[in-house]
Amino acid sequence: MFVQSKMTKFFIWNCLVLLFLLSHTATSDETDVRVALLKFYEKLSNNFIADGSFGWNLTSDHCRWDGIICYANLSSVMVISLSNRSFSGVFDPSTLCDEESLSTSIKRIFLNDNAITGENLDEIGNCNQLEHLYIRGNQFSGYLPSSLAKLKNLKRIDISENKFLGDVPDLAHISGLEEFSAQLNQLSGFLPSLHFLNLMFFNVSFNNFTGPIPSGGEHFPASSFMRNPHLCGDPLPNYCSAVSSESSSVLSQSSSVSLESSSDADETNKSKKSKDQIFMYAGYVLIGLVLLVVITLWVCRKEKKSKANDEKTVKKVVAIDDSISKSEYMAVDMKSGFSKSGISADDSMLVSSSLLPVLTSPEVNGLKFEDLLKAPAELLGRGKYGSVYKVIYEDLKMNLVVKRIKDWNISGNEFKQRMKKLNQVKHPNVLPPIAFYSASQEKLLVYEYQEHGSLFRLIHGNGTGEPFDWSSRLYVAGMVAEALAFMHKELHGDSIAHGNLKSSNILLNKNLEPCISEYGLMVGESDHYQSLKVNRTNFKGDVYAFGAMVLELLTGKMVMTEGVDLATWVVSAVKEEWTVEVFDRNLIREGASEERMVSLLQIAIKCVNRSPETRPSMDQVALMINALKEEEDKSMYLSEVSYDGYSR
Repeated sequence: MFVQSKMTKFFIWNCLVLLFLLSHTATSDETDVRVALLKFYEKLSNNFIADGSFGWNLTSDHCRWDGIICYANLSSVMVISLSNRSFSGVFDPSTLCDEESLSTSIKRIFLNDNAITGENLDEIGNCNQLEHLYIRGNQFSGYLPSSLAKLKNLKRIDISENKFLGDVPDLAHISGLEEFSAQLNQLSGFLPSLHFLNLMFFNVSFNNFTGPIPSGGEHFPASSFMRNPHLCGDPLPNYCSAVSSESSSVLSQSSSVSLESSSDADETNKSKKSKDQIFMYAGYVLIGLVLLVVITLWVCRKEKKSKANDEKTVKKVVAIDDSISKSEYMAVDMKSGFSKSGISADDSMLVSSSLLPVLTSPEVNGLKFEDLLKAPAELLGRGKYGSVYKVIYEDLKMNLVVKRIKDWNISGNEFKQRMKKLNQVKHPNVLPPIAFYSASQEKLLVYEYQEHGSLFRLIHGNGTGEPFDWSSRLYVAGMVAEALAFMHKELHGDSIAHGNLKSSNILLNKNLEPCISEYGLMVGESDHYQSLKVNRTNFKGDVYAFGAMVLELLTGKMVMTEGVDLATWVVSAVKEEWTVEVFDRNLIREGASEERMVSLLQIAIKCVNRSPETRPSMDQVALMINALKEEEDKSMYLSEVSYDGYSR
């Protein structure tokens, strides 16, 4: 009995000692983590010691520090999120990645939009669990570390808007890579292979890369590679010459061949080198002669064209592609300024003195198709199914927009009835056609010109630097939702949906309010939405398109950007719990309500659900957004009252 009691006491004592040692070890590990994080912070902030308000100090729980997110119910650090904090120090990865607990736990680092510097990032390869590295919009310089290739779990990396130099390291072993954004740097050399199964975003525009775009690059838009003067190949319009392709091939082969040195081969190599030089110089001469012939032929051809078209001055202008499948820029040939001959017409359209049926605006009564063709016209956009022109109608002193639609499989009578039906449904935020014209192969629609441009320009930059704040974006979303809900209700019996809703079809009227244009004019399905199996021609398709437009408002990104559908990217981001990172950085800087932005994001995600049956109706969407608008109004009112009270 005595022995048993003694053994029990001994066991309890051992347990207590073990618990003490474990707790001491845990405390010691946590202290090491805090010390490492504070070193990281001090370097990042130019040796500024964190004050109490920031929350970073040795005595507090680091999982409660501002910018630190830990795993649930654990003290291990998962996320460091310090974007847009005005840091101007140095990012030293060794402070994080050389500390064992941090190197095996950190999954995401967000340091976007500061003024952080750093030339040696080699130690980042020791953070072997890292999935997301976002250091966009800083002052990093030097070469990209080869240790990036060691990050086997890396999914997303954004190093854009920095001053990185040199080659991109080979990332072929990172099989799960989804995003590589490196635009607006000073990177150079040849691009590495782009054969990644999951790669959705890729952008190396505005760098100094050379040679042909490697296989796999054709899956991304031209905007991903633009402004690299010596880059060539699909999807860029400039094709590669045989010389550049061969040099790229030789380079890639030489990198994988190990050279064997032998004293017996030296003389052979020298003679071979001299022969190679002879062939090389002969090749240069031959290429020069070929180029001379090509240039001579080109000059002769150009002179012939200029003689035949002396009165026409052709120049390149930038126009927005009107096709739903791409929201990128393309170059189109236009006559300088306005065309003297107006809108070009096919033989099928040449009907002399044809009066256009006028639906609204008595001012344009008597408008003739022939007069439209003769009026000065400026090409605004060209897409898969037609073109859009701005027409100066001098007789009426009006600016008009003419939408020219090709290959719409609808009879003239059906088209006429459709236009009259649409004319009967009036809403102040829906732009009605004021006249139309129908021929066998083409249709014309005439609208009043809206001089303030489109929502697309407002979101993605119109060159004026005008701010587009959170409240304005929310109100635009609400007004478009209400207008679309009204049209759906009124035209439900006729099954006429918009069919082509997008930000470039939302125009701003004289009061700077959004107006939906081109309602009911969808001709066919775009390749992009067909690939997503989204039917755009019905009411639920409109709901999807509206959701995509709201995502555009929230993120500042194009609906089809970097080679991937915006809705797919946002849904993926939300699933991975980095919701805040999707928002437009201008909204974050402004201090917009994160809670209401997330609420609007959730509404948009409901709209872009792949299952049409689970999407809400536009009536329901309008109600949800109106509730958010009321919250925003209330918040603004309380802020104003509080400010007035304080100022007194």
